[in-house]
Amino acid sequence: MEVTLIFGSNMGDRKAVIQEAMRLMEEIGKIRSISSLYETAPWGFESPDTFYNQAALYSTCLSAENVLKKCMETEKILGRKRTSSRYCSRTIDIDILFYDSCIIHTPDLVIPHPRITERNFVLTPLNEIIPDFIHPLTGKKISEHFAECPDSLLVLKREG
Repeated sequence: MEVTLIFGSNMGDRKAVIQEAMRLMEEIGKIRSISSLYETAPWGFESPDTFYNQAALYSTCLSAENVLKKCMETEKILGRKRTSSRYCSRTIDIDILFYDSCIIHTPDLVIPHPRITERNFVLTPLNEIIPDFIHPLTGKKISEHFAECPDSLLVLKREG
């Protein structure tokens, strides 16, 4: 199975935190592809601190639920403090975007991630590494969603 993750950080040494998160997540399997590193404006809340975001494609034998557990463990190791606020500054955020072309909807996990098509900070790195991947719910390629995205927040390539 292939799982696509997005990493985000807007606190501390953002680049180092994302690199360490990617390294720790290699426990789920081998990294197949990594996007460039992007600097992005906060989405859904106000903050003077911009985010770094990076997407990665992993091959894994784990279930989606076990990948989620590893994401949450990694976030905790790297100092993520969960709050009641949905959108806020954080040391690290790891979201599962896709798990192959599976559609999963449980109380703890929704895949594909429900807001992929609304966010340039997600679509920009995805368009770099999997432009021809077909979103299992919309039937459109990532490149099509990227071209149609209504999000106008700035996304700047920093490395890659």
